[in-house]
Amino acid sequence: MTRLSAFLLFVAMQLAGCASYQTPGGAVSIPAITAVDVGEALARQPAASFPAHLIVARVQAAGYSSYTNHGYGQGNYTVLTTRDIETDEDFRRLDAMPGVASLGPLSRVLIPRELNSILDLQKAAAQLRGDVILLYTLDTSFRTDTVRIGPLQAVSLGFFPNKKPHVTATCAAAFVDVRTGYVYGVAEGTATEEQRANVWNTQAAIEGARAKAERAAFAAVMIEVEKVWSGILAESRTAGL
Repeated sequence: MTRLSAFLLFVAMQLAGCASYQTPGGAVSIPAITAVDVGEALARQPAASFPAHLIVARVQAAGYSSYTNHGYGQGNYTVLTTRDIETDEDFRRLDAMPGVASLGPLSRVLIPRELNSILDLQKAAAQLRGDVILLYTLDTSFRTDTVRIGPLQAVSLGFFPNKKPHVTATCAAAFVDVRTGYVYGVAEGTATEEQRANVWNTQAAIEGARAKAERAAFAAVMIEVEKVWSGILAESRTAGL
């Protein structure tokens, strides 16, 4: 999200004068959309050659919506094709990883409207000549010492008087083989944003805390992603891929 769009969002929230804040949609369970029976999972093998063409896709739960983004597609999950917490520098880092021939996002033009399993994204990535999909999702929760607020819930402004609210975001990521669905490895990063309760009386204040927590979680998972990718590359060299 650009500085201008962030500023306009802030102004819109202030002018709206709404009495509540709606929490963003939830994460999708990566195991749920990549799951197969044990025998099939064991039979899957890596098929990508390196340097690999890496396709990046953010997925969230069905019906995902936030103040800065909306999911595309229906079914078991949605795909976010617009960046909000990610930066150009993040994608330059991914592109610069050893063993990456090229990096590209999934476009709505290639993504089917009905999304039920990882196979739907594999087909879309194959049209881009992708070898590996970097799949990631964000799980963001709002809570105090006694209350936890789930996804897509309306929170009354001023709901947290005399309490210490927290926003915790966890970003989970997985590398998936486009051809076979083989999961090469997973990574995870978590961050928490804590503020004084008396500053959480506007949408902009709560939204700002969410954005900070999600950005920090994504930055944390980026470090783990690079480590996991290094391991995948080393293993591929040992296997002669």
